[in-house]
Amino acid sequence: MYKKLCFVLIIFLLLFGCGQPTASGNLKKVGLLVPETIDDQVWGTNGYKGLLKIQTQFNVDVFYKEGISNEVTIRDAIEEFQQQDVNLIFGHGNEYTSFFNHIATDYPDIHFVVFNGDVEGDNVTSLNFESHAMGFFGGMVAGEMTKSEKVGILAAFEWQPEVDGFFEGAYYENEAVHVDIKYVQDWNNADAALPMLEEMLAEGVDVVYVAGDGYNVSVIERLKEAGLFAIGFVSDQSDLGKATVLTSTVQHIDVLYELVAERFNNGELESGELYFDFKDDAITMGEYSPLVDEDYIKTLNKHIEQYKTTGKLPNQ
Repeated sequence: MYKKLCFVLIIFLLLFGCGQPTASGNLKKVGLLVPETIDDQVWGTNGYKGLLKIQTQFNVDVFYKEGISNEVTIRDAIEEFQQQDVNLIFGHGNEYTSFFNHIATDYPDIHFVVFNGDVEGDNVTSLNFESHAMGFFGGMVAGEMTKSEKVGILAAFEWQPEVDGFFEGAYYENEAVHVDIKYVQDWNNADAALPMLEEMLAEGVDVVYVAGDGYNVSVIERLKEAGLFAIGFVSDQSDLGKATVLTSTVQHIDVLYELVAERFNNGELESGELYFDFKDDAITMGEYSPLVDEDYIKTLNKHIEQYKTTGKLPNQ
């Protein structure tokens, strides 16, 4: 499929006294590489929203390219961005890590940013969500709301910290709960995820933490059909059904992108791995279903505030 360079041009408005921030420091123009699409309503869409936030906040031109998933397309995209004077590039996923590590020295005037990667070089930064805690609080809600005492996690990969967090939170809230964990081995493969979901449902699971991006909408729709419950992932997915989505563990990618751009503009963006959590407002819980008791939500919010202050979860 033909992939074209898409860009957003800024109209500079000279509005004196309006307080509009501008990129008067290091930031020139910003590029975004997305492995799939910005229209997935989850991961890619949130990256695009972050790009638009940077555009608005700093009055800079921003560019994006979709379907950038191999070495040839990544190299071509970087070359195009360089010709547009882009000096901050977000690779929206950990699949860009090895390539950015390899070519960063070829582009010393560009700073490269990825997610969840082990990075090398003075101009490469990895952004990491401290997602164990969000999984824990999502697990607490599942443990509270299950009627069958069986909950499930339909995750993409074993390394996701939110998986262990969910297990711990569900057990903390409900010692009688059984947690079924399955791994799709892909962020987006709904064809693989749905049969795994059916196996869970056959075992009596009634709350599922859908810890993947591309397949979560399909899974949540199936749970809705079955009259069962979901914990959403990455974005607030309450719009898929407030009687189905009990809450979501929300990663505010747009907030993180804006924070990174600000640090880069001020000459303060560090290389290496950076970590962000509830205390940075980079992670929050999403809207709660009306089915979740208000007193329980207050209790949960107290635990979250305590975690933000002390760094300790309720089981610690």
